[in-house]
Amino acid sequence: MIAIVGCSELVTLAGPARPRVGGELRELGIIRDGAMLVKDGRIAAAGPQKEIEKRAEHVMDAGGRVVIPGFVDAHTHPVFAGNRADEFEMRAEGATYQEIAAAGGGIRSTVRRTRAASEGELALATARYGEWFLRNGTTTIEAKSGYGLSVDDELKLLRVIRGISPLRAVPTFLGAHEVPDEFQGRKAEYLKMVISEMLPLAASLAKFCDVFCEPRVFSIEDARQVMEAAKSHGMGLRMHVDQLENGGGARLAAQVGAATADHLEFTDAAGVQALKDTGVQPVLLPGAVYALGSRKYPDARAMIAAGLGVVLATDFNPGSSPTPSMPMILSLAATQMKMTIAEGITASTINAAYSLGLGAETGSLEVGKSADFVIHDCQDHRELGYFFGVEPAREVYIRGERVFSRYAA
Repeated sequence: MIAIVGCSELVTLAGPARPRVGGELRELGIIRDGAMLVKDGRIAAAGPQKEIEKRAEHVMDAGGRVVIPGFVDAHTHPVFAGNRADEFEMRAEGATYQEIAAAGGGIRSTVRRTRAASEGELALATARYGEWFLRNGTTTIEAKSGYGLSVDDELKLLRVIRGISPLRAVPTFLGAHEVPDEFQGRKAEYLKMVISEMLPLAASLAKFCDVFCEPRVFSIEDARQVMEAAKSHGMGLRMHVDQLENGGGARLAAQVGAATADHLEFTDAAGVQALKDTGVQPVLLPGAVYALGSRKYPDARAMIAAGLGVVLATDFNPGSSPTPSMPMILSLAATQMKMTIAEGITASTINAAYSLGLGAETGSLEVGKSADFVIHDCQDHRELGYFFGVEPAREVYIRGERVFSRYAA
């Protein structure tokens, strides 16, 4: 057994075995000058240093730094080829996301590049991004397909996702991300292929199914068809909703029993209430608002006041949110959505874990859980959002094994 000692703050997130809501979001279960005992990749004990270190066979000194659970990034798109730096520049010059997409750019431009890449090439690119997540203190990601949009290419992406390591990756099938070039003007035919051909094969590779539910992409009825078909295959449901306008997506997520409703920039009070009534967790993605140059952030305070188990995630992708940095998301949540850093940490660890069905395994530093933790180069947890544009993670551990060290020889 090994004891991690010298923690200025051991941020345990200990608490009820469910998503945290309301004032619970600020309760981090901090043990000051705390220590943690790890055995066989699991947390054996957490408490005051004097009690823990005497039980250890070996001791590791955190050096007076903050130790927290690894971030759980519950919305990412990490498998793609190329990038969209040209479109980023176009938006800076005044073009909108919708205008670029209508001209054949956006998601479809990434699809063309991704289809042309081999599975091995995509795995190499994804491994690069995986290291970026680790460098920012993330130990678990939800990883979506969605840049293949054909049967073979979507399966290719899902295989790459299942090969991600050492990050823990939860695969999500997102065949209904956009209508590909060859089906333009024939959306109904493409949806039929997603439902009858892609889903039966994807169900063996993905835990969840997602859909981009927006009036100009997949309508409420389109999305309902995909979600109901996914349920018939035993898949969990996640949904992109109300990002670009209020299309009633949050209410649909409630009706179909989705685990999460993601984005929610334009969701109204009725949508928030529907999520509350059915226990759907909102996944808020302020990085996408920032990168698109918008000012319409989700109303996080209304969702917290309503008692929702709010989640924060990066939405890492090549177009609208090219960041793997959860600390940057904490900063945006604080400055733009008026969440405290404590609320942000809860939303990006234990609440995110529960949204993925992993709340009993990770997201907090409690006895029996996987030893997924990060030693950050700071003494106060609030520094994680206060300093932005830096990578505070000093060492990252998954299942008790060190997977990243900033100063390793």
